[in-house]
Amino acid sequence: MRLPSSPVCHLSSLVAANLRNIAIPGRKLTLAFSGGLDSRVLLQLLTALRPSSGFELDAMHVHHGLSPNADTWAEFCRRTCESLDVPLAVVHVEVSRDSGLGVEAAARQSRYEALLSTQSHFIMLAHHQDDQAETLLLQLLRGSGVKGLAAMAAEDDARRIVRPLLEVPQEALREYAIANKLQWIEDESNEDTRYDRNYLRHEVLPVIERRFKRASKLLARTARHMAETALLLDELAAIDAANPFRDQAAGFDLAGSRRMLPLSSLQALNLPRARNLLRWWLSLNGLEMPSASRLEEMLNQLLSARADAVISVNVGKDATLRRYQDAVYLERRHNDEPVSLLWSGQRELQLPDGSRLTFEKMSGQGLACERLGADKLRIASREGGERFKPDAKRPTRTLKHLLQEANIPPWERQRIPLIYLDDALAVVPGIGVAADFQAEDTETGLVIGWHPQ
Repeated sequence: MRLPSSPVCHLSSLVAANLRNIAIPGRKLTLAFSGGLDSRVLLQLLTALRPSSGFELDAMHVHHGLSPNADTWAEFCRRTCESLDVPLAVVHVEVSRDSGLGVEAAARQSRYEALLSTQSHFIMLAHHQDDQAETLLLQLLRGSGVKGLAAMAAEDDARRIVRPLLEVPQEALREYAIANKLQWIEDESNEDTRYDRNYLRHEVLPVIERRFKRASKLLARTARHMAETALLLDELAAIDAANPFRDQAAGFDLAGSRRMLPLSSLQALNLPRARNLLRWWLSLNGLEMPSASRLEEMLNQLLSARADAVISVNVGKDATLRRYQDAVYLERRHNDEPVSLLWSGQRELQLPDGSRLTFEKMSGQGLACERLGADKLRIASREGGERFKPDAKRPTRTLKHLLQEANIPPWERQRIPLIYLDDALAVVPGIGVAADFQAEDTETGLVIGWHPQ
């Protein structure tokens, strides 16, 4: 969106336009409020918009404790929010100095973790056009790909983050603050050029802008172009992932693809498209992008190893890339605590390992709950030696063989929760319902689904 000619007068209308579909009655917005110039202006703009739009507004101040002024800043934020009738949460976080990320990145990670823990519909961040330009340059100098050069999104749906000032130059925010006699704090660390972002802000961008006028605006425009390109690459990856599924009656299932990626998807592509597909799939599973060399190593192991080779590649602190039965899987590290739960009508049950069970009543499918009086079910872990008969025309068989026959990856077989009616094994997710307990065509059945992380 183009900034109006008089930013002091028109910032309110610009923010209102950018939040047209977000700041509506019934929605709760949380502002990340540092107390600095940018978030102070956004706080003022949001409180002015609140009466006419009807949304709820609160704020969060993340206290890193890195500055000797940190307590003073928190108190300033409290007083400011109180004067505007905006509830404020001050969240204290510890910034790891030995994580390998550096203090700047570790503080940013802690800040986002705190903000994303809120139950608000959207989190408001006060990043502006100059921030976007700096982010693009940082990513460029790190050798980032298209996704990195897309910099910051105006709306990040996955994380519920909204940046309504992203196309506004900071100078316009300063003019607004002065015109409205706002007070704000100055973080002394913003002047420390030992940090990469500050070095670019104070040493590099001013030199560029002396030669190339409006450089920040043009760099931010490039980030928008990169964001569009990244979207097209994601759409291409989704098409490439879908190809192996086209001959299946059920068609392509994105949820299924999230858990499993057929090797044939990768093998059918040239190297650039295979890299793009693997990046997309890792992103789909919420994992950070690996370096180019790391991605190359993953592809090489997946595509070049013998068919019977055991592939195990770490792709994050809690995930491992595995290959099984001509498909790529992600194995999540999880809590091994045994399952012992009762179901008594809930639509969903969370299990100790982070997976969940869903329960849906459907006609002619699943467990014949009404006929069997299945108002309570017991959920338990596998112990070994269980026997099961999902097909009335076949004999009872060991659950071990049924799981192998269903091509369920070995690391998931022990995790599968078993559902008992009284003492009888009634349902094994991924295998079926015991033959004697299956709903007839005219009966209401309970369909139970297992959703591992």
